[in-house]
Amino acid sequence: MRAIRTGPPLPSGRAGVRRLLAAVRHRGRPGVPDQAHVPPPRSPRSRSKTFARAGAAAALVAGALVGATATAGTARAAASGPCDIYAAGGTPCVAAHSTTRALYASYNGPLYQVRRASDNTTRNIGVLSAGGYADAAAQDSFCSSTTCLITIIYDQSGRGNNLTQAPGGGAAGGPDNLANATAAPTMVGGHKAYGVFVAPGTGYRNNHTNGIATGDNPEGMYAIFDGTHYNGGCCFDYGNAETDSNDDGNGTMEAIYFGNIKVWGYGSGNGPWIMADLENGLFSGVNQHYNANDPTINHRYTTAIIKGGPNHWAIRGGNAQSGGLSTFYDGVRPGVPGYNPMRKQGAIILGIGGDNSKGAQGTFYEGVMTSGYPSDATENAVQANITAAGYSNASGGTSTGALHAVGAGKCLDVPNSSTTAGTQLQIWDCSGGANQIWTRTSSGQLTVYSGSSQMCLDAYDNQTSAGTKVETWPCNGGANQQWQLNADGTVTGIQSGLCLDVTGASTADGALAELWPCNGGSNQQWSLG
Repeated sequence: MRAIRTGPPLPSGRAGVRRLLAAVRHRGRPGVPDQAHVPPPRSPRSRSKTFARAGAAAALVAGALVGATATAGTARAAASGPCDIYAAGGTPCVAAHSTTRALYASYNGPLYQVRRASDNTTRNIGVLSAGGYADAAAQDSFCSSTTCLITIIYDQSGRGNNLTQAPGGGAAGGPDNLANATAAPTMVGGHKAYGVFVAPGTGYRNNHTNGIATGDNPEGMYAIFDGTHYNGGCCFDYGNAETDSNDDGNGTMEAIYFGNIKVWGYGSGNGPWIMADLENGLFSGVNQHYNANDPTINHRYTTAIIKGGPNHWAIRGGNAQSGGLSTFYDGVRPGVPGYNPMRKQGAIILGIGGDNSKGAQGTFYEGVMTSGYPSDATENAVQANITAAGYSNASGGTSTGALHAVGAGKCLDVPNSSTTAGTQLQIWDCSGGANQIWTRTSSGQLTVYSGSSQMCLDAYDNQTSAGTKVETWPCNGGANQQWQLNADGTVTGIQSGLCLDVTGASTADGALAELWPCNGGSNQQWSLG
């Protein structure tokens, strides 16, 4: 088991980028493709070619990205996208999914499709310009005064590996639920966008793919997740799975897992951890055991990487907003029959296990799968692109999303979507429902829709004592409906100065919310978005 190591610093500066790109062209390396689509499938590489990466060329790729992004507020994301970088490193994307931005510099197609509840019509949501960010305004206009679900997450690679509603599988019936299209708002590059909010029971899948690794063939994958939205259910995955939606035995999967389940392998601290779902086990290292080098990693925007080839695989991760990647495991396959050689089948899943286990939760913003085992240098360059993209949950005076009770891993909830004024609020498993979607207004209110009625988070009867219940009430501009979201994760009442608190630090569904003196407890930690 190798110690954690951090990738080398990446060079920056536009002049340096131009020099490095010129060097790449001079050495005959493939440049950025003119189209967003990858070339037609090629014959499999030999194992020696798969793992023999030219270090100098990969380092050039790493340097070529930094400083290439446009300033925040422009529609274009970068001169190179993550999949351009993977292609230059000899490991092209064979699936590329994002609801927030284009993953190729030239991609100008749809990112995802939404369906609105009012008339069941659908609309594709594209980018503001080629290589740019999602056109969230188009979604907001289309979904105004109704709710929308995400029905398709398009594959930008040109191989048609789109993700749609997961069918039933061996572990649970289906079809699975679709994600609420407005439940995971974010900012990227100064632009509003939406992620994919996976509540328990939600899942996407493609069992008929093109170009995804099978058998023991090498592949890589990364995903950007909300590091504060997770649970101990099985299994919030993104990656390679069985094509029949069943558990087909050891080694028939290779996917990124994110969460804090401890049934199989696990890492240090309380989680969440980045692990590999290789079927019949989540692996933090060589076997289904504790790996002290796989740390708790819960950045608000977290980069998670798994890659694998013949008797070799790795876990890497980092902060998707800043800094480089660290390696948490890099070594041989598990020493249990079935994992060496692997028997991957090549389906793609998001939010569920290979057999449709769907008890997990999480939020996905973007991710890709590659042909071939990417070098660390290529991944470091991709990480630089990700941090330059500018993910943020800051959106000026207003923000919208689930109000996560961080300590419990649940969401602030209007019980049974009650429309009755004075309903005391509780925490409950995050579902993406309208009764869990809160908006902080520019005037400091926290509003929620109960049925068709907009209500405000309200301190009962203007009380300011410890234990005051927190309820829904028609918005009236009162001081007991003014709230401050603080940098330390607390939510305080402007009138009382008390903290929004989960009674008794409970983590159970139905635990009530109240006001209590601020004490730094995890039951007073909240995250909106």
